[in-house]
Amino acid sequence: MNTSSFTVGWGTLALINAGLAQGKNRSGMNWFLLSLLLGPIATFLIVVLDKKFVD
Repeated sequence: MNTSSFTVGWGTLALINAGLAQGKNRSGMNWFLLSLLLGPIATFLIVVLDKKFVD
């Protein structure tokens, strides 16, 4: 796997996470930026954590 496909996949995951966050009435931009750093861990946090713990 080359670097460009890794970058595209990571960016796509960040966009998906932003959409998931907005669907749960959370800040899409904040979660997008967090997803750029944490990737799949951010996806897990969006799905598992309650709103009172984040944002």
